[in-house]
Amino acid sequence: MSDTAPARMTSDEFIAWAMKQPEDRHYELAAGEVVAMAAERSAHALTKSRIWRRLADAIEAARLPCDVYPDGMAVEIDAYTVYEPDALVRCGSPLPEDAVKLTDPMIVLEVLSPSTRARDSGAKLADYFRLPSVRHYLIARTEDRVVIHHARNEDGTILTRIIRSGPVTLDPPGIVLVDLFPAARQ
Repeated sequence: MSDTAPARMTSDEFIAWAMKQPEDRHYELAAGEVVAMAAERSAHALTKSRIWRRLADAIEAARLPCDVYPDGMAVEIDAYTVYEPDALVRCGSPLPEDAVKLTDPMIVLEVLSPSTRARDSGAKLADYFRLPSVRHYLIARTEDRVVIHHARNEDGTILTRIIRSGPVTLDPPGIVLVDLFPAARQ
């Protein structure tokens, strides 16, 4: 049984509330308001799984001191905003085993879905880059197999590339991702 969310919450109140919700339900906090996340379609789930695996393989192959998380970890943007990306990479000292949130991802991935398309491409884009640690924000569009790659340069400039085919290069940390979308089956 889930608790009814208060009209407005802080990030700490939200995380405490969200931890009491059924595991098959996911929520985010946007400017203090709880946003329910819709159930995933197959293409969304398969794409996020595949990209997570590609990220994990690349981080391991490069022997980088980073952890790659699938969805489920909370990224706290500020005291009233918490997102749950489809995958993320965090570098540095490992988090405590009981951690449920972090504030310092380096790479964030969102796979677009009909219910989140505008938020993922707008508010989340601006919000994720409020975190000084974020270097790459990847948005995967399953319907046309496109990755929109937003990258922060050393001078703070955010550059955007639209990748329709070929590898996605993430510098730093110096990894190359290929074959990010599941193969089409007949």
